[in-house]
Amino acid sequence: MSINYNNIDLSITPKVNLFIGGEYTPAMAGDYFERLDPSTDLVASRAASGRLEDAEHMAAVAAANFSKWSTTEVTERAEILRRAKRLMPKYRDRFAQLMLKEIGAVGDWVDFNIKVAGEAIEAAVALALKYPSNSPIDETSDSYTVRQPVGVCLAIAPWNAPIVLAMRSVVFPLAFGNSVILKASELSPATHSLIAEVLHEAGVPKGVISVMTNAPEHSEEVIASLIANPSIRRVNFTGSTRIGKIIAGLAAQHLKRCLLELGGKSPLIVLKDADLQQAAREAVYGAFLNQGQICMATDRIIVEQVIADEFIGILKEMVADLVSGDPRRKGVKLGPVASPSIASRLSALIEDALDKGATLISGTQRRGQFIDATLLDHITPMMRIYSEECFGPIAGIYRVDSPQEAITVANNCEYGLASAIFTRDLTLARSLANQLESGMCHINSSTVKDDPAMPFGGLKSSGYGRFGSDACVDEFTEVRWITVAPP
Repeated sequence: MSINYNNIDLSITPKVNLFIGGEYTPAMAGDYFERLDPSTDLVASRAASGRLEDAEHMAAVAAANFSKWSTTEVTERAEILRRAKRLMPKYRDRFAQLMLKEIGAVGDWVDFNIKVAGEAIEAAVALALKYPSNSPIDETSDSYTVRQPVGVCLAIAPWNAPIVLAMRSVVFPLAFGNSVILKASELSPATHSLIAEVLHEAGVPKGVISVMTNAPEHSEEVIASLIANPSIRRVNFTGSTRIGKIIAGLAAQHLKRCLLELGGKSPLIVLKDADLQQAAREAVYGAFLNQGQICMATDRIIVEQVIADEFIGILKEMVADLVSGDPRRKGVKLGPVASPSIASRLSALIEDALDKGATLISGTQRRGQFIDATLLDHITPMMRIYSEECFGPIAGIYRVDSPQEAITVANNCEYGLASAIFTRDLTLARSLANQLESGMCHINSSTVKDDPAMPFGGLKSSGYGRFGSDACVDEFTEVRWITVAPP
């Protein structure tokens, strides 16, 4: 069911405070910052501008409430978190209002976020039930191991998929019995704060989940304070590689483990025997969903030369109606990019490629923060777009002469998050998938694919650590060895 924005009061400007101890509280200094609507430039939300002293207080509250939550039976924690999943539809219109105003989200993207956030809750619960805390592996043994929650976890979530990525960042540590501080994005503070409200209503005890909002100019101060705080034991960060390196450096200074899910420049390989209609549909979906502002977005379309022209013709038809506009207008499938700086950077990437010989297949000159679906053919290593992550509604087309050349081009990149291969030869596809330097590879489907029960993460500059599956258990628990000798 699509969202009807006419039924939602968009005239209200949300004002959010810090979420501490189960209630909203102004920052100690009393300051607020404003997030502007990317479609209208009007104020989308006002949020408390937390500072160092707020971060220290929040960490103390989270630490004080860790013991009670960590000793709560895993079945009780599971029921509380599953209650949060059942509550998500109740919050749908509020999430839709906030995502529209703060990041320019279209209705389909809101529903995708809510759906996958629910799946993340279920995946986290299943994992916690599989690996219950404080249960010895062999109680009769005089030498055994026990898995325990780590303490307070810092979760730093991005704005682009604000519901699913914030929920993922907090629900896995919560399920294992940790208390969590969510550091909200400056571009989606109200949306992120609503996550805590859902969890609180579901029954997560006061102080176990907190949300820090801060003005952009105070991010470094707040994050550095939290990572340095002795109560914070683990950090997970989803965002850009540039910031991820800073987070990793800060965590290393304090010997704190961190999970980093960073940037990507995902290749989608189309071989000459592929179903071209299917490949084109998946390429368009992967490149332009949420204006391409997804870490797994199809950034590079690598196609065998012999079918390149035919394939590009199909792509061109499919993107013809992907014109960027205000999502409040009926029929708009592509919203604005999130900020003027993003729009300027993307425009510069396009201009640089065209100046150096690329061919414009689709797209027009940007209109403020509105950028239509843009396809660029004949990408070469001389162009910035060859190596820089786009993170916007742009995809480059790379022509190759063989499957092996496709692998070479795909791997000639600092990133390694997601990838895709389209071919009818599944034996060849599996062989190529094993050669790709990416944390995830999808054969005959989009680079944008999410299953919270599976290990999600990247290689190279796309980060390290994994959300989901057995691979993430060590991210949020400690394993201890205990021996018992006769008295």
